[in-house]
Amino acid sequence: MTRNTTALVTGADGFIGSHLTEMLVREGYRVRALSQYNSFNSWGWLEDVDCRRDIEVVCGDIRDPHYCQHITKGVDIVFHLAALIAIPYSYVAPDSYVDTNVKGTLNICQAARDNAVKRIIHTSTSEVYGTAQYVPMDEKHPLQPQSPYSASKIGADAMAMSFFNAFDLPLTIARPFNTYGPRQSARAVIPTIISQIAAGKRQIHLGDVTPTRDFNYVTDTCRGFLALARCDRAIGETVNIGSNTEISVGDTLHLIRELMGSDVEFISETLRLRPGRSEVFRLWCDNQKIRALTGFEPRVVIREGLAATIEWLTRPENLARYKADLYNV
Repeated sequence: MTRNTTALVTGADGFIGSHLTEMLVREGYRVRALSQYNSFNSWGWLEDVDCRRDIEVVCGDIRDPHYCQHITKGVDIVFHLAALIAIPYSYVAPDSYVDTNVKGTLNICQAARDNAVKRIIHTSTSEVYGTAQYVPMDEKHPLQPQSPYSASKIGADAMAMSFFNAFDLPLTIARPFNTYGPRQSARAVIPTIISQIAAGKRQIHLGDVTPTRDFNYVTDTCRGFLALARCDRAIGETVNIGSNTEISVGDTLHLIRELMGSDVEFISETLRLRPGRSEVFRLWCDNQKIRALTGFEPRVVIREGLAATIEWLTRPENLARYKADLYNV
């Protein structure tokens, strides 16, 4: 894929999708950006992107197969990011995850096939691996559905890959590990901590801080998407996107506290704990495959990425969007 390519980004109104939309525009793509239809006519984070006048924003829902047929017409490549992603909400509303993540992916793949889309990058998640059985975790690691969310993403990945196997749909599954950065949802641990410290909290309520994660700054994740989109050898492949580093949630929180010059106290709260067998205790990305296929290398180390995230989130106009007093699911 080159400049002047028409790209559809589903989930463009979300955290990663809005950053990817900006990056695609900078790279010369014509972008059709899908925002979930709502009665407020809100475009989510697309309201804040620096390229609003350079993109075509469409509002709809991937759960509607007819609408998916409509928005994929005239498109060269689809970056499929639209999904329900909050793990706690999946415990109480699992059917919603099947409708959006599995059926929505089916609708996008079928529409892309019918409209002769040249390429699809389907977004997976490291949550499909569950707690590491070995580290670092490569693409051959067993899949473990430890939450309804991860089960729905395993199903979505399988549905997407079936279209490559059955219909030769030119598709790649991109599997990002834990992306963080400006605009991340308040339900995630990093913005939760930053927003509460910035709001002047003396104590911060958290879930389990012992699990480890491979945190990847959002621009690196987006660069991984673009690298895979331009790599013909990645067609039919599932490819991790991560930093190949591991850090505990607790150490991440202490680093945030240090960067913000805070002495806040962390308190574990039962409400925020996942069910025991549902908690993913260890994630560490093996990124050798994407490096071998595309030459991709992460550029942003965690201290630098956290500093940029803190700078963005502590601006008053941004902090006001985060409800620091609530447990966001």
